[in-house]
Amino acid sequence: MPKNKGKGGKNRKRGKNEADDEKRELIFKEDGQEYAQVQRMLGNGRCEATCIDGTKRLCHIRGKMHKKVWIAAGDIVLVGLRDYQDDKADVILKYMPDEARLLKAYGELPENIRLNEGVANVLDEEDERDVDDYIEFEDEDIDRI
Repeated sequence: MPKNKGKGGKNRKRGKNEADDEKRELIFKEDGQEYAQVQRMLGNGRCEATCIDGTKRLCHIRGKMHKKVWIAAGDIVLVGLRDYQDDKADVILKYMPDEARLLKAYGELPENIRLNEGVANVLDEEDERDVDDYIEFEDEDIDRI
């Protein structure tokens, strides 16, 4: 029998998310940083995000957040801009949905940005109008077909 040399299995490596319940201080952007909304995840610790200044950038998720903070499309993140590459940035922080709402209330985020709080199947006003668009057939029309 081989001797166990590790300290535990994969459940130990996952850890416990006890720190999620605590309220953390809201962090605002500084010089060289920008707010962004994730458009899509690309894999390999990267994502495509649209910054508030209107630039679409390829963002790298920093190692401290990798496999610990899960980022999805539509999330609001704080990215650090690069001096030497304007089309690339680094994800520094992911804002929780309530923090993103606070940023929008403080005027840090523009009003036209749509916060995706993870609520599925939320209809826009446009979508509600599309729901009512249906064709009603009479029984006679069906018989002729």
